Amino acid sequence: MPNTKFLLAEDRIPTTWYNVIPDLPGGLPPMLHPGTKEPITEADLEPLFPAELIAQEFSTDREVDIPGAVIDIYRQWRPAPLIRARRLEQALDTPARIYFKYEGVSPAGSHKPNTAVPQAYYNKRAGVERLITETGAGQWGSSLALACSYFGLACEVYMVKVSYQQKPYRRGLMETFGASVTASPSELTAAGRAALAADPDSTGSLGLAISEAVEVAAASGGSAKYALGSVLNHVLMHQTIIGQEALLQMELADDYPDIVIGAAGGGSNFGGLALPFLREQLGGGRSVRAIAVEPSSCPTMTKGGYEYDFGDTAGLTPLTKMHTLGHDFVPPGIHAGGLRYHGMAPIISALKEADLLEARAVPQTACFEAGVTFARNEGIVPAPESTHAVRAAIDEALKAKEEGAERSILFTLSGHGHFDMQAYIDYFAGKLQD
Repeated sequence: MPNTKFLLAEDRIPTTWYNVIPDLPGGLPPMLHPGTKEPITEADLEPLFPAELIAQEFSTDREVDIPGAVIDIYRQWRPAPLIRARRLEQALDTPARIYFKYEGVSPAGSHKPNTAVPQAYYNKRAGVERLITETGAGQWGSSLALACSYFGLACEVYMVKVSYQQKPYRRGLMETFGASVTASPSELTAAGRAALAADPDSTGSLGLAISEAVEVAAASGGSAKYALGSVLNHVLMHQTIIGQEALLQMELADDYPDIVIGAAGGGSNFGGLALPFLREQLGGGRSVRAIAVEPSSCPTMTKGGYEYDFGDTAGLTPLTKMHTLGHDFVPPGIHAGGLRYHGMAPIISALKEADLLEARAVPQTACFEAGVTFARNEGIVPAPESTHAVRAAIDEALKAKEEGAERSILFTLSGHGHFDMQAYIDYFAGKLQD
């Protein structure tokens, strides 16, 4: 019988992360200081990040070694499986071959521990006592809480209020791992108090939650640092372990993707899969169509401008050149909380400007329709964020059917939806809005 799962042994876990910056056509525009608007220096980031992560943020090395202590923890779930979606192919009656890289096997249920673990590791080495962060749907918050528990760090999470209310079980998971969780906006910070004064019923945003977390970390006197789950260069680099494993697994499948697809909010999930394949293309190897899928209610790449903007609402973070809807944009409270971000990673934005990827915006109900189709055929309930990639993969498979063309499609199933079942209940009850 032909294989459905393509598995790698633990000794084939990649030992380096891939840094795309040396291969970016035209390079990457510098970050700017929020006060002076001059290019930011490594010293400017010291209140927020430990030295080793700052060095990775500025690195021009194509490969960066993964510490042995990080690999030892990765072994709990990595290498993650590559799975051929044969039942989905049959249900769609498509000549396309559909594969998904399943990141829901991690202890936190998503791809986010791939960067949470090294971030906690480097902070522990630097003598940091606690990490402060924000989270939308809670996948990043639960991953950092897990990583902090591994390294004996305290973890404080500012969770976007609409998700705090929608996803009590994700909040419970963070608390189980030892984190404290606060709904954002809160009365604990100046940024939060200002937002509540302007709108006491504010549902919050990732930009605002970032402002609160950065404010707390910067005022800690060095005992705490800030951790970010997407957007920044070092975060995308950590996630490239996904695509590097997938390259090896596609060899096992004796196949190569014509199309790679990932959901895109801040860019780490999509970049984690796509960047190693784009490395092959930029190095003269086989080309791929890379499709980044975002929600139509937060269409950062498809409708946002490419310009310098703050990563947070209060303007505390460095300015980065990215596709943005404006740092004061407050998206609707769709269930895919991890994709409700006003900006896109500078690396992903630069790749789009270089025409090395396609951006696609899809509505919430169509995504859940695809998620249900996937679940009924493959037995895995996708996280709301992941349904965006599933939607695009199904659409591309149906297009191949219309054209009568064989095609290989690879997407990241970035997490399971076990803590998001209220979203599916709302879908079946017809309560979702696009």
